[in-house]
Amino acid sequence: MEHIELFFKSIFIDNMVFATFLGMCSYLAVSKKVATAVGLGAAVIFVLAVTVPINWLLDQYILRDGALSWLGEEYASYDLSFLSFILFIATIATMVQLVEIVVEKFSPSLYNSLGIFLPLIAVNCAILGGSLFMQSREIPTLGLALNYGISSGIGWFLAILAIAAIREKIRYSNVPAPLRGLGITFIITGLMAIGFMSFGGMLTGGDDTTSLEGNPENVGMESEQIQQENIETEETIKVSTITKQ
Repeated sequence: MEHIELFFKSIFIDNMVFATFLGMCSYLAVSKKVATAVGLGAAVIFVLAVTVPINWLLDQYILRDGALSWLGEEYASYDLSFLSFILFIATIATMVQLVEIVVEKFSPSLYNSLGIFLPLIAVNCAILGGSLFMQSREIPTLGLALNYGISSGIGWFLAILAIAAIREKIRYSNVPAPLRGLGITFIITGLMAIGFMSFGGMLTGGDDTTSLEGNPENVGMESEQIQQENIETEETIKVSTITKQ
């Protein structure tokens, strides 16, 4: 049940594009054609599916406070969490290079269509965000980390596939001149984000607010949710700042 809940929540409720607006550069630039959007979306799924579990292992056995205790008692006090960004980005860059080599070898047409945006997956906010969210949410097992990586990638894939299909259709529509191009794309993205927000009640039944109110025992839970949302917001700001640099 935990895997199913995390899977659907990562795809629809905590969608990388519509909930945190990560990976917007590639989302806007490579969504003019469905074929290229599918190729990039598949690459993002693969990179997230590989890097999130690897970074989970790095976090559990190297980075976090006391993680080096498996080397001996003298290493139990070490805290290497300040190396998280460097090691996470190194893992992501390695996987992106692997994907780039494979795509160039087996699908040169897709490689040419994606252009510069394929190697730029290494600095895609959504990829680094997946590993940082995994770390901040303290996902307990390797299986759940793999689940989170795959489902987050599928969520990003659905977002870019949907906007690519819509942009191909509206090419033949009578869109007002001031809204053509990115203008109508941003409007549609906003409407799609509102639509995905409606999935928020899918796992809670829509009565989570009612159940929290009037029950003193749930005040602590509500505070933890607020703290978690604040942490995720800070992580999103950090990821955006790093990728802009």
